[in-house]
Amino acid sequence: MGLQALFFYIFAFVAVASAFMVISARNPVHSVLFLILVFFNAAGLFLLMGAEFLAMILLVVYVGAVAVLFLFVVMMLDIDFSELRAGILEYAPIGALIGIILAAELIVVIGGSVISPTIAKSVAMPIPALTTRTNTAALGDVLYTNYVYFFEIAGLVLLVAMIGAIVLTLQHRTHVKRQNIPQQVARTPATAVEVVKVKPGQGV
Repeated sequence: MGLQALFFYIFAFVAVASAFMVISARNPVHSVLFLILVFFNAAGLFLLMGAEFLAMILLVVYVGAVAVLFLFVVMMLDIDFSELRAGILEYAPIGALIGIILAAELIVVIGGSVISPTIAKSVAMPIPALTTRTNTAALGDVLYTNYVYFFEIAGLVLLVAMIGAIVLTLQHRTHVKRQNIPQQVARTPATAVEVVKVKPGQGV
């Protein structure tokens, strides 16, 4: 067994074991930490396949942002997880259905490669050899040439979604005084000064 196969089995075993601990750990903080360990081992598997771009994206985006955000939310919010888990059996049929669909997709993908080993050669834009082109450069060539418009549309959709989320969650508090610069600049002496005539013996 070669060194690459040894590392593959190590990363795969730790990733599967950590994924099982994510759903079986009683402490939600421990679940998030095991999730981070899953991401690290998945990144190792990507490196073994020569997909260094996906490995770095997995570490930077998911470990550096998503998983850390989950960890901070779980640690800062006082959530009663026992109450949330009380009705978990109600969603078991939906979870089982999603699991069956994912298993069927994996069987189709793996079965297709087993039944027809030459199916990978029929791809219109196959991945070049690592000796001629790196994975990151090959992905950039495809993404920013053939699919550049789809990439821009996806970015526009995400921008609209972000603006919509901000608009829906933005609440203006009426009891807070806010500075209105145009109104202040447009003031005139007639509106800025009020002359009050006080009669003798009366207060203001």
